[in-house]
Amino acid sequence: MTEERTHIDQKIFEILETVSDPEIPVLSIMEMGVVRSAELVNNIVEVTITPTYSGCPAMDVIGDDIKKALKNAGYESKINLVLSPAWTTDWITPKGRKALEKYGIASPLEPEADKEVLLGNKKLVKCPQCGSLNTKLISQFGSTACKAFFQCQDCLEPFDYFKCLK
Repeated sequence: MTEERTHIDQKIFEILETVSDPEIPVLSIMEMGVVRSAELVNNIVEVTITPTYSGCPAMDVIGDDIKKALKNAGYESKINLVLSPAWTTDWITPKGRKALEKYGIASPLEPEADKEVLLGNKKLVKCPQCGSLNTKLISQFGSTACKAFFQCQDCLEPFDYFKCLK
C-alpha cells in the first residue's frame, strides 16, 4: 500500500491556532512555535511537535489537546514528538511575544543579553506592567524552569521573564 500525502490547507492550521499552551493559555501552540509541521497522510492528520525544553511536562497535554481539537473538526490524528532541532525562543512569533507581555511575562532577550541579565550584570528586562527597565532578578527560576522571576523596582510588581533558549 502506498502512502498518500495531501497538502494541508489553511483549515488545519486554523484548528491548531485554537490549541492553547497549557502553561501560558494566552498563547497558541502555533504562536509558541512548538508545531513543526502538519500534513494529511492516508486521511490522518500527522502533527509534529517539539517541546520547549527536553522533558517539558506540557507535551502530553498539548498532544491530547491537538487530537481533541482535530477530532472535534472531524479529523483523525497522530502526534509525532521530535527533539531535533531543539526548540528555540526564536520560534515564538511576534504575535506570541506581544501576548506574553500583555499577559505579564517579559519576552526573551537575545543570548548575550540574557546571560548578562541572569548573572545580574545588566538591567535589560522590561517590566510588562509599566515598561520600566529598573528591574531586579529575584530568582533564576520562575513559575516554570523556562522562566526567571523578576521584580520591577518602580511599580514593585513581580513578574516572570521567559529565558532565552537557543
